[in-house]
Amino acid sequence: MAQFFKFVFASMLGTFITLIIGTILFFAIIAGIISSASKEKNVQIKDNSVLVLNFDYDIPERTPSDPFSDYNYNDLQSKNTVGLNDILSGIKKAKDDPKIKGIYINSTSVGAGFATVEEIRNALIDFKTSKKFIVAYSEYLTQKGYYVATAADKIYLNPVGGLEFKGFGSEIMFLKGALDKLEIEAQVIKVGTYKSAVEPFILDKMSDANRTQTMSFLGSMYNHFLAKIGKSRKITTDSLRLIANQLLAQSPEDALKLRLVDGLKYKDEIIHHLKAQTKTKSEDDVNVVSLKKYRSSIDETGELPSDRIAVVYASGEITGGEGNDNVIGSERISRAIREVRENDKVKAIVFRVNSPGGSALASDVIWREVELAKKVKPVVVSMGDYAASGGYYISCAANKIFAQPNTITGSIGVFGIIPNAQKFFNNKLGVTFDGVKTGEHADMGTISRPLSDSEKLILQREVNQTYNTFTKKVASGRSKSQSNVDSIGQGRVWSGTEALSIGLVDKIGGLNDAIEEAAKLAKITSYRTVPYPSQKSIFESFFGNVTDDIQTSILKKELGPEYKIYEQIKKVSQLKGVQARMPFEFSVN
Repeated sequence: MAQFFKFVFASMLGTFITLIIGTILFFAIIAGIISSASKEKNVQIKDNSVLVLNFDYDIPERTPSDPFSDYNYNDLQSKNTVGLNDILSGIKKAKDDPKIKGIYINSTSVGAGFATVEEIRNALIDFKTSKKFIVAYSEYLTQKGYYVATAADKIYLNPVGGLEFKGFGSEIMFLKGALDKLEIEAQVIKVGTYKSAVEPFILDKMSDANRTQTMSFLGSMYNHFLAKIGKSRKITTDSLRLIANQLLAQSPEDALKLRLVDGLKYKDEIIHHLKAQTKTKSEDDVNVVSLKKYRSSIDETGELPSDRIAVVYASGEITGGEGNDNVIGSERISRAIREVRENDKVKAIVFRVNSPGGSALASDVIWREVELAKKVKPVVVSMGDYAASGGYYISCAANKIFAQPNTITGSIGVFGIIPNAQKFFNNKLGVTFDGVKTGEHADMGTISRPLSDSEKLILQREVNQTYNTFTKKVASGRSKSQSNVDSIGQGRVWSGTEALSIGLVDKIGGLNDAIEEAAKLAKITSYRTVPYPSQKSIFESFFGNVTDDIQTSILKKELGPEYKIYEQIKKVSQLKGVQARMPFEFSVN
């Protein structure tokens, strides 16, 4: 009970503080942004430069177009966010840029899922074909950070630092115990043996089916992880597995002895090493440039091809309405697909999907536009970290689907959840409800009373029908029988590698591979890519989102680790209609 009021108080506190400091922050932020923007204009790259990469931040699909979405409201500083699109294009540009002599990776981790990490790592491996050097250094390396670092020619670790190499784990937060204490019942209607998105609300641990599927796709991703590292470091996968199982890399000396790294150095020694690599005089500084500044130096002028491939970005949970760069709004995304379908200059569409799912209705709205677009021009889906449940729903109509080996996809299943908080209000708060209605089911769905048996049957029929529609559309898009889709559906989650073997995806590859496939299907060789939908302007972002961003920053600081619980409860309270989504807060680390 005290925990509940803590969350309520935290929300009120965040709102109050936001109103008090809003005006002051406005002027501080504007001043900081103008100062930062002026420094990035007309960046000139010097000869013999080293491109510095750092991934210790949450990497979005696209670089934010306005500085407000890239601002840390707690310390009033820019996060220097660069999206995956510009990370990949920057590395590709540096490969052929005579002024860039090599890349220096100075990163502890990567703020993204393993599929995004895979794309970055593959881009770095491609960069090495230019015969330029890549050096990685860190005081501490997480598994994701180390995975990227293994693309480098040399990996150096601080002599008193550390390297995380322990295998993969996945943890799900279960809220049933808390709901029981609050006397709140999660009334669940679902289809799918493996549809584990509802488990946190009705169980206190993983079901056997969920444990089976998680072990399967986690094992698939881990095997790929070990194979790629083994190839780069020339260590057998059995040896790497033993190192992880027995935690043999407990110190920097262990990591060096086991050949996980190439040396132990302090920062000054790394600087000396970079000077040697670039033949810089000892008394001079190494010419270094950050990826963000390098991006602003890229000259896009000149005559561009008239043929275009549209890259439509859909990232985040799927909902109705407009959404934004981090939430897939069915109106915004379907409008973007319709726009490129009707644009004669656009010869093909690449649909970049990075989503754990969401509203089944909103997913169907987007699916319809993909289906219509495919009749006019090629549509190729590029899956990111996730393209599961609703994320797969909006992908299945495409001509071709690309995924990374460690993309998490599938989860073909649906559910509905309606909290019954009658006892919570009655027994915990002393609140009662009364009213009138003109029909037996006029108040169906209210949280102030439980569902009747007849209402549960009504909702179950609705969920069953949605699942039938989902599997039928997957069957049509993938040229399979509906019974086959049902057999690999049932809410089961698959890795990209597993999805390829069962026909849910067509090829293993990243965004650039999908673009090349789209060009091939459209039979064009000269083209340019154009991103959709348009991003918000600086003023739209500030007046639309800045208050929410400030409040979120304050809540995260006040609640600390408990913010995750608050966020979970908030998400549940906002669910509407039948859902096609993955388990809440699923992550691999």
